[in-house]
Amino acid sequence: MIEEEIPAALAGERLDRIVSLITSCSRSDAAALVAAGGASIDGEVQHGGKQRVQQGQVVAVDPALLPSTQLPAADATVEFTVVHADEHLIVVDKPAGLVVHPGAGNPDHTLVNGLLARFPEIADVGESHRPGIVHRLDVGTSGLLAVARTERAYHSLVDALSSRDVGRIYRTLVWGHLDNAVGVVDAPIGRDHRDAMRMAVVVDGKPARTRFRVLREFHVPVEASSLECRLETGRTHQIRVHLAAIGHPVVGDGTYGGVRSGIVSPRPFLHAAALELHHPVTGEPLRFEAVLPDDLAQVEASLS
Repeated sequence: MIEEEIPAALAGERLDRIVSLITSCSRSDAAALVAAGGASIDGEVQHGGKQRVQQGQVVAVDPALLPSTQLPAADATVEFTVVHADEHLIVVDKPAGLVVHPGAGNPDHTLVNGLLARFPEIADVGESHRPGIVHRLDVGTSGLLAVARTERAYHSLVDALSSRDVGRIYRTLVWGHLDNAVGVVDAPIGRDHRDAMRMAVVVDGKPARTRFRVLREFHVPVEASSLECRLETGRTHQIRVHLAAIGHPVVGDGTYGGVRSGIVSPRPFLHAAALELHHPVTGEPLRFEAVLPDDLAQVEASLS
């Protein structure tokens, strides 16, 4: 069961849309779930998706009552790099533009489909619609992602992420020069009260912390800074939202104010460059690194 308190940004929305947002399913599947008694408002089961929700109400959803859908199929045409693979753990370098797992609007040709072609045994690991997946990267973000190859590894990795025992380090390029060479942004993140499709720093959001370190400052053609960011939590769009909130949005990020004249980036300049964790079964400390991909390296090379 998934429970979410309705923020101001979603007040007045229909229940079926809320269910769709919570479960990342289509509106038709959300409506079917509600009709099957799989959603409640403040503990009262609803059977119609047209019901409007109000701020502060708690919506509970049982994803097990989503209409059964075809499980993801293996697709050997999906391209990605395997950085590490052993009996229990897979680490991949995901290219930008590749969706991590099937969902509304992306039924196939995802990383999961590609993983199933190379590692078919993960089909029974974790959640059936996204087997092996324990954390995600935005479609426009490249870099390292840990995947569980066994059920034992899956639960170990989920616990490690929950207890913040996994180091996730990103490279990014932001507009302007920061006041401090190192720092931390500690600000809650939730749905933007003015636009429910965006995230924002909001008082009623979930706790979120991002540490940053300036690697290099650029002056030509405009002022910009190369940063290393370390996640202490893993909220949706966390780095992008936090850096925009302190006045230094990610270059190329049109959603959060990062598209400006002077620097052209083909996508948000964000790359999961390093992953630190203990092996989910042996406990061995591991560190993996992925170099900046060519599209972002070319952007940075154009600056001085």
